[in-house]
Amino acid sequence: MKKFRNFRNKKKRLSSKYLLMILSGVCIVTIFTSLVLNISGGPLNAVAGYVFVPMQEGINNVGSWFSAKANDFKTLGEVLAENKELKSQIDDLTTQINKTKLEQYELDNYRELLELDNQYADFDKIAAHVIAMDGTNWFSTFTIDKGSKQGIAKGMNVIAGSGLVGIVTDVGPNYSKVRSIIDDSSNVSAMVLTTKDNFNVSGSLMNMNKDKVLPFSELRDKVQQGDPVVTSYVSDQYQQGLLIGYIYSVEDNANNLTKSGYITPVVDFQHLQDVLVITEIKNTGKEDISSSKTSSTESENSTQN
Repeated sequence: MKKFRNFRNKKKRLSSKYLLMILSGVCIVTIFTSLVLNISGGPLNAVAGYVFVPMQEGINNVGSWFSAKANDFKTLGEVLAENKELKSQIDDLTTQINKTKLEQYELDNYRELLELDNQYADFDKIAAHVIAMDGTNWFSTFTIDKGSKQGIAKGMNVIAGSGLVGIVTDVGPNYSKVRSIIDDSSNVSAMVLTTKDNFNVSGSLMNMNKDKVLPFSELRDKVQQGDPVVTSYVSDQYQQGLLIGYIYSVEDNANNLTKSGYITPVVDFQHLQDVLVITEIKNTGKEDISSSKTSSTESENSTQN
């Protein structure tokens, strides 16, 4: 039985071998005949058309697909590289724009200080930079980077923007603290330029938060909205003629003798950055009187002795 199975397998292998040889021979004879007799049509051409042409088209399609994908990958790489370069250029331009804006902002501040310096040319002044504030949304009290070493003293007036900011309340070697006119503890003796009437302007953070105005009282003369308000000549703390703001509203008090209302400050107390310190303290004559009294007392004591 085993011998029969081996014989059968051997026979099968021989049959396949012979069949392959026969087919190969047929193909060789067919090709040779076609070349010798120059046969360009007929069954051979039809067979080639049905077999090799679709195969060639398939190969071409596959090659075209791979070529297109390769081009796509190449294009994508170029786009990514170009995109990276454009982002870098945008970052550089953004940095340059921000730098230009900062320089323009500083230039505007310096120009504003220069105009203010010219506006109050009768006073000697020192420029200072704000370095700290009290932590609120308003510069009611703040610190500047100039102190006693630069000639700053307690009681000196501070201006910025278009007018009065406040007064120096404390001085260190290289810093000074300033209380602005909007602080709740502030009280400024003011005057309306149109009527020369004197009255008091009080600091009020509540009113600044609400309407960006400051209350005033004890006004006796008739004024109108928009009239300019400056520091009074009778003030014992502030130099005369420093612009404070403009009349915002007025109403009669219950006594029908005085008026009260609000003014709009000319200084932007939310964005203070650079200020000018007037290096003169208001001379009220009190020190001269005191000195005179001291001298008189010393003279009397000397005479008695």
